[in-house]
Amino acid sequence: MITQEQIDALRGVAVKAGQCLIDGAAVSSVMGAQLEVISPLDGSLLTTIAAGDRQDIDSAVAAARRAFDDGRWSRIAPAARGRMLQRIGDAIAAEAQALAVMGVRDNGTEISMAIKAEPMSAAGTFRYYGELCDKQYGEVAPTAPGTLGMVLHAPVGVVGAIAPWNFPLMIGAWKIAAALAAGNSVVVKPSEVASLSLLRLGEICHEAGLPDGVLNIVTGTGIDAGAALGRHMDVDVLTFTGSGGVGRRLMEYAAQSNLKRVYLELGGKSPLVVFDDSDLEAAAKTAVGAIFRNSGQVCVAASRLLVSRNIHAEFTNRVVAMAENMPLGDPLDLGTAAGAIASEAQMNNILGAVDLAQSEGAELRTGGKRIHAETGGYYIAPTVFDNVTQTSSAVQKEIFGPVVTVQPFDTEDEAVALANGTDYGLSSGVFTRDISRAHRMVERLRAGLVHVNTYGGVDNTVPLGGVGQSGNGHDKSPHGMDKFRNLKTAWIQL
Repeated sequence: MITQEQIDALRGVAVKAGQCLIDGAAVSSVMGAQLEVISPLDGSLLTTIAAGDRQDIDSAVAAARRAFDDGRWSRIAPAARGRMLQRIGDAIAAEAQALAVMGVRDNGTEISMAIKAEPMSAAGTFRYYGELCDKQYGEVAPTAPGTLGMVLHAPVGVVGAIAPWNFPLMIGAWKIAAALAAGNSVVVKPSEVASLSLLRLGEICHEAGLPDGVLNIVTGTGIDAGAALGRHMDVDVLTFTGSGGVGRRLMEYAAQSNLKRVYLELGGKSPLVVFDDSDLEAAAKTAVGAIFRNSGQVCVAASRLLVSRNIHAEFTNRVVAMAENMPLGDPLDLGTAAGAIASEAQMNNILGAVDLAQSEGAELRTGGKRIHAETGGYYIAPTVFDNVTQTSSAVQKEIFGPVVTVQPFDTEDEAVALANGTDYGLSSGVFTRDISRAHRMVERLRAGLVHVNTYGGVDNTVPLGGVGQSGNGHDKSPHGMDKFRNLKTAWIQL
């Protein structure tokens, strides 16, 4: 899909300064402020982006509202919307190599993952929702003779979307494509840590013919642009992927403003349960990839390993050995298995969490330190903590980095109790050859997603969402459109 020669040809390409996209035009922020974009690969200045604030959000929301109200998108035939979304998907795929390399320079994901998980995933999402546009039906209620009850799907209006820095294109597409498919106008606030690929996506959408004002993008900090979007009185629905702390603030902003619906995907502390009848080599290889790819900066990352006691030592040794032999470093090298931490601040947060875990008595088996500091970039060695307690901060708190804990268990009931013993419930996994046990675990694990003898195997046909403090609502699948539609009942006397 992409060669090292192609990557090397793109790695030094100058990146233009980012501007906001409002009503079809690239514009500077009203105040003219800018934010520096620091590459996590080597700590160098990559470019700048506009530092939008409340005034810029006001302009973007007003443009989105005009576009929605005049029907330039909301009232065209669903099939026409579908053709446009598919055209956008094709345009993303045509530019996948450049998008992937630019994204890696912006957030540090290893290119072997980024090419599939970012532009190619986003292209697939736009194509998927393009296909779905004219295949969504309302309902006819079983009413009494002489009456007709109908349930219609109506777009909500203006959708505010706040995207994270770990997979901005992939997750941004989940929200943008589904909201557009439902007939809404959208205002996106990318993470200030990684905005470049979503800015280019906005350009691609308008180059493909998406009407002005239907998709608007305002870059800036969460404190300024994000808060303004959350508090805006003319945003009908807000969708967010990110940290629990920010999610709580967004719910407060909704309460302080117009009681807009807020949908949150807030990460987790996902368990991977390994029973003693498993293929240990396959389970260990899967476990290592499930936590250390993208340096653990994955919302569904399997950051807790729960292992049958009689295989605990052998399995942990396998994981440690594999972690220590992972090729780490330059994310733009196809041979790299795990790239950079997205920002210096996040790197310091992870190292602080490692120090805290050690102070609480967790046994550090490997990693736990910054590496490749001489490059100026932000890299942390894959880190394994063994024999941690259930109350340890490393078990209970999301670290969002290349850090995994290992806990032994004796019985299936104990494994379930440990797995469900956090505030989160996004993803989970089970390795076992016992089909009955697999079904029991699928039923008993408190998570929106359960993997069996694999991890991370999902696509657009199934929803992703969590329970507990992992959030509410779902991205992907036909259910991904549910957030962006209102049910409208028509009661007709015949």
